[in-house]
Amino acid sequence: MKIVYVINSVEGGGAALPVPAIASVMRARGHEVTILALTRRDGRAIRPMIEAGLTVHVREGGRKDHPAALAWLDRVIGEQKPDLIWTSLTRATLLGQLVGLRRRLPVVSWQHSARLKPVNARLLRLTRCLTKLWIADSDCVLSETRRKLRLPENRIACWPIFRADPTFPVAPPWEPGQIIRIGTLGRLHPVKGYDVLCRAVSLLTKMKDLPPFEVVIAGEGEERDRLAERIARDALPVSLIGYCSDPATFLPGLSLYVQPSHWEGFCLAAHEAMLARLPVIASAAGELPRTIDESCGRIVPPGDPEALALALADRLRQPGTLAAMGSHARARVLARFAAESFDRCGDALMARVERLV
Repeated sequence: MKIVYVINSVEGGGAALPVPAIASVMRARGHEVTILALTRRDGRAIRPMIEAGLTVHVREGGRKDHPAALAWLDRVIGEQKPDLIWTSLTRATLLGQLVGLRRRLPVVSWQHSARLKPVNARLLRLTRCLTKLWIADSDCVLSETRRKLRLPENRIACWPIFRADPTFPVAPPWEPGQIIRIGTLGRLHPVKGYDVLCRAVSLLTKMKDLPPFEVVIAGEGEERDRLAERIARDALPVSLIGYCSDPATFLPGLSLYVQPSHWEGFCLAAHEAMLARLPVIASAAGELPRTIDESCGRIVPPGDPEALALALADRLRQPGTLAAMGSHARARVLARFAAESFDRCGDALMARVERLV
């Protein structure tokens, strides 16, 4: 079977990040996979895809020129002559559905967000019958997608998007005398809540009984200037180090991970941090409350800097507990999201997809 995998962009991180692992399951069943990206953005996801042996076609265009994107997608799919259109995220799904309808091709669609924008939810409800099978990347997205798109149980499946590699490098235990390094990884976008993190750090600096600590934010995006201005204005012990192409190098250099997002889907970064043997302080967003328990971290309300500061302060006051919590975190993600489970789930799902074609 020939599959065209349509994604919104080849931006580093997000929905493009797990594409090589997903495609490897498809290819293991003998299918040919070609990636079609509707826009480039930063292009950082291209290299990992090419290194995985995937062919990637990227449209030269923007995020909102939908008629031009539809025309390009229809033309390229006409040239590729696939048996199946596989889509990811709302724009790619809506355009892929239209091309599938025109060319009488089946469509399978990922859902990655547990919080669809109201307009996107309405559009996808209207077009939901144009997708043969919906796939949620986590349990939380499964339940939200079923509810918002009003899908029957037999039209949606779950394939957890994280493939936990047991060889992933781990953080060494914190040692007395070391500065406690708190880190986070993601796009500098309002949804990630880094403004909330900065407000929490400001509160921490006013607490007199804490050991030395620093916060490192790895990522790029539209919020950089605003965050940098706040960090400088308040003299916060926060560093913006730019885009991180290798989480396996960044994460083991931390003692504690924080994910202050307003909303999420699966949140690969936090799960990778757990795999790196780090405890995680996270907001109650997406899949995070289902993965993180008190043995390996803390969950706080989104958008609440006071609650976030208190949770961080509690861990900072007990740095000797971080290593044990990190070990629990790693064990938890290896048990829930083992590589073998990822492959087995994907294989069963692909067998189901093959029956649709």
